[in-house]
Amino acid sequence: MPFADVAVNAAVPLLQTFTYRIPDSLRVEPGQAVYVPFGLRTLQGVVMAVREDSPVSETRDIAALIESRPVLSAAHVGLAAWMSEYYLAPLFDCIGLMLPPGSRQRPLTLLRPRLTADETGALGLSDEEAALLNLVIERGEVAQEEVRKAIGKRAAAIVASLLRCGCLERIYRLRPPSARPKAVRVIRLSDRAAARHRADELRADGSALALRRAGLLELLISEEEMPLSRARASGLTPAFARDLTDGGIAVTQEISLLRDPLAGREFAHRAPPRLTPAQEAAARAIARALEARASGQPAGFLLHGVTGSGKTEVYLAALDKAVSLGQRAIVLVPEISLTPQTVRRFAERFPRRVAVMHSGLSLGEHFDMWQAVRDGRFDVVVGPRGALLAPQPDLGLLIIDEEHEWTYKQQDSSPRYHAGRVARELCCLAGAVLVLGSATPDVESYFRAQEGDDQLLELPERVRPAAGGGVETAPLPGVEVVDLREELKAGNRSIFSRPLARGIQEALDSGEQVVLFLNRRGTASFVQCRDCGYVAECRSCSVALTYHEPERALVCHYCNRRAPLPASCPRCEGDRIRMLGLGTERVEEEVKKAFPAARTLRWDRDVTRGRDTHESILARFLAHEADVLIGTQMVAKGLDMPLVTLVGVISADTSLHLPDFRAGERTFQLLEQVAGRAGRGAKGGRVVIQTYTPEHPAIESAARHDYRGIAEREIAFRRRLGYPPFGRLAMITFSHTGAEYAREQAAATAQELKQKRRDLGLANIDILGPSPAFAHRVRGRWRWNILLRGSDPATILRGFPLRRGWTVDVDPISIL
Repeated sequence: MPFADVAVNAAVPLLQTFTYRIPDSLRVEPGQAVYVPFGLRTLQGVVMAVREDSPVSETRDIAALIESRPVLSAAHVGLAAWMSEYYLAPLFDCIGLMLPPGSRQRPLTLLRPRLTADETGALGLSDEEAALLNLVIERGEVAQEEVRKAIGKRAAAIVASLLRCGCLERIYRLRPPSARPKAVRVIRLSDRAAARHRADELRADGSALALRRAGLLELLISEEEMPLSRARASGLTPAFARDLTDGGIAVTQEISLLRDPLAGREFAHRAPPRLTPAQEAAARAIARALEARASGQPAGFLLHGVTGSGKTEVYLAALDKAVSLGQRAIVLVPEISLTPQTVRRFAERFPRRVAVMHSGLSLGEHFDMWQAVRDGRFDVVVGPRGALLAPQPDLGLLIIDEEHEWTYKQQDSSPRYHAGRVARELCCLAGAVLVLGSATPDVESYFRAQEGDDQLLELPERVRPAAGGGVETAPLPGVEVVDLREELKAGNRSIFSRPLARGIQEALDSGEQVVLFLNRRGTASFVQCRDCGYVAECRSCSVALTYHEPERALVCHYCNRRAPLPASCPRCEGDRIRMLGLGTERVEEEVKKAFPAARTLRWDRDVTRGRDTHESILARFLAHEADVLIGTQMVAKGLDMPLVTLVGVISADTSLHLPDFRAGERTFQLLEQVAGRAGRGAKGGRVVIQTYTPEHPAIESAARHDYRGIAEREIAFRRRLGYPPFGRLAMITFSHTGAEYAREQAAATAQELKQKRRDLGLANIDILGPSPAFAHRVRGRWRWNILLRGSDPATILRGFPLRRGWTVDVDPISIL
């Protein structure tokens, strides 16, 4: 008798599966979505394995199949299990990332009456009880959550009383999926010759009605199919529709409509260019690995190319090879902001064969693209982190562009996975080739390539379009580091150093473009009273409020709480309130003051909340509708802006001195990446970096475009301290509304972990902390961190009973 191990979508986070008997009437295989009994409820689940015997003596039957076709491939079933084990995450949280969007079904608790309205009079109910009971009787059934929202804290007691006296009963049901295929009724041409003949007859009739019908029929002949709603708006009447269907000229039917975010956009085919020798060598190495997939040896590559070296052309050549072999691919980009430009490059090479998947799509678009990708309708899927888990069949190639970016790590919810690490496991399970690309690779990726775990491919020279066609080598932009201490000594109080101000003016005079980078939003970093030192802070978070001039409000960048700008100090009632620090809004204001003729655009999170805003800003700047682009790290990504001849870094110090071992590496990456936006056109370019610490190795390396130097320094530093790649990290964080309780629980847990370390004899694992998080209080909850460091720190956490309020982050990208 067959049994199935099922991951259940329960309210309680579960790491294990549950065994169910497979009824004789069902054919069940791994990856299928099923309904299973779980306690008093029926819940959603996914079959992880099928077996002939059961590890438990008593089992219940699978209730039904949700869909006969598996929702997860064999590779994704294995990947979900691996993610749960590796990241210590609930199994269904991992599976949920791979399900069709909107299909994850939570249980719904309903209240149903057990008597009629006529029977309620003699029950002696209170007014509140009678009102609720009458509501449930009137509506037949009511969601318990709806009752709680309507009544408030008293809801639980009232419901419990009505349940005890037998007036109500609870029933359980799954919420319906929040996304479904979109169906539309269409009229479709079935006999072109008969339709043409009928249209000619109507034209010959000459009446107004006949001419309208002839026009509609001619439109249908040209389009062959149109939605009924549009046909009716064009004059289709029920009588004429019957005439067409009865005569065999057309049929009406319901079809599923693909909600494609790229619908209506045409991408002219672009033939592959001639590759440089370095590009050709890299593409050949990847092509050989694609051809050798059948051997079962997974291959990994690190494509290290300087900014503007043509890494995308190598990706495209590799994709060409994969598609020619009958394989498909996934291409990851770090931000939604990069998706439009990347999609265009890939869609020009593979017209109508590129799917885009990201969180900016509507739920319906995301659902339809997921289904179309699973059906094998696209050769290439492009998107940020979540696109990694798209159900792409025949996966042969997985590319991660700008692989060093921290946005590839999911930090806010379980599972807290890193797309790069999960991609490596997926490639092993699917037998696919992995290509990581960056001008500033993550130090761990670079060390892995140095050790021979991945093959290092290098593009050491920048290239640009040549005047006579093809490409030519080009120099990297020159970098000038400006010591802001010397600027102050010279009496310059502007946010622009003298070299940067001269450079901006020269670029504007020459009709060129400028990018100004500051990795901080807002107008002022904080607001302070100059009499008593008071700083306006968020009431829910232990951080200063940032002033935003367009809203004339103080805003918390952690919880989004807003407050008006005080006219006087709340503490001493003084009126010397000053706005201190810089943000992108202030930089834009200063540009307009110093260079009144300059047209500006700002690119940060505050101006990109709407759909397609990233694409709109980039398109306007590329069309030279603006001269100066001011932005946060969004402008430091892999964007190609040929008219930019000057990049200015307003302050290189914003992240340099954070108490995180990756601070130097990240600062170098940001500076080198934003510097790479300059000089991609024929006019070349330059970079001005403003800093108070020009002697810092990260800034010195950025000024020389010296990735190897900073990487070797970081590797030596981490080797001494046992940080990745020479050891692994796991961080657990406790949060609670009570400050003292949070501290006590963190301290107690640290002691329990140390005791378990002694019991297991794991002397090579360090337990550091507890220590307050960098932002000690967020959204009203006090936070404490415990950091575990060693060869496999998760060993201590497996099976360790963490109380409610703890989160686990294996391989954290930040220890703040």
